[in-house]
Amino acid sequence: MRFLLVLLLIPLFTIPAFAESQVLSTDKGTLDVKLSYENIKTGELTRLPIEFINPMTQKTQVHIDYKIMITESDKIVFQTPSLIHTSEGIINGFKFEFPQDGTYNMKIDVEGILFTPITPETVSFDIVVGEVSAQPINPYEEEGGGCLIATAAYGSELAPQVQLLREIRDNQLMNTESGSAFMGIFNDIYYSFSPTIADYERENPYFKETIKLAITPMISTLSLMENAESESEVLGLGLSVIALNLGMYLGAPAIVIISIRKIFWEDKR
Repeated sequence: MRFLLVLLLIPLFTIPAFAESQVLSTDKGTLDVKLSYENIKTGELTRLPIEFINPMTQKTQVHIDYKIMITESDKIVFQTPSLIHTSEGIINGFKFEFPQDGTYNMKIDVEGILFTPITPETVSFDIVVGEVSAQPINPYEEEGGGCLIATAAYGSELAPQVQLLREIRDNQLMNTESGSAFMGIFNDIYYSFSPTIADYERENPYFKETIKLAITPMISTLSLMENAESESEVLGLGLSVIALNLGMYLGAPAIVIISIRKIFWEDKR
């Protein structure tokens, strides 16, 4: 068992610690785009590999027509002069020299797939260079807040799973007294650890896929809450969803472990 656990953990530590990566969906969801980079130093060329991914197959999408624009404080600091084509779907040779510390926005416009023009789709990445002074965001002060772990797992705030969570929170939970009380307690706990997990998801694709597999059943059960309209329905369905998830994540594994131990002890006899 210990040997198996070590094997499962090895992939988590084989990704270079200095590597950063972000995976986001285009605004219409046709493609996922992965941006990677190492430690950025101002005044030095930084390699920024870009990969276009088919979200249905999770494989590299070949033959993409695209444009790139980088801005800093709404000022354009780089822009491709015309449409560029990549036959492999992976851009390894793109380099950019960040002139100073700050928060840069890299916008990629996709205008063609497999030699077929499409309505332009856009994806934007924020790249922080150096130590940028910024006021920390209080998730309770922002209207609606955000599901950081799910957004990082599914790659975009526009992902159907993330939108489902947002709709249940805004339409069911926050419209009832019991739901609002629950969200207050939940937020205090959730935002104490979720930023760290979300950051690690973006840095480690293996960890990201593990989290996605872990939370997908839970999100499926939360869809039951869409039928809750009154205070009593929110409370009743909410408790049912909690019980269902406890059964899936704690009860089922416990039964499996007990069954395995029982078989093991019977074999020893």
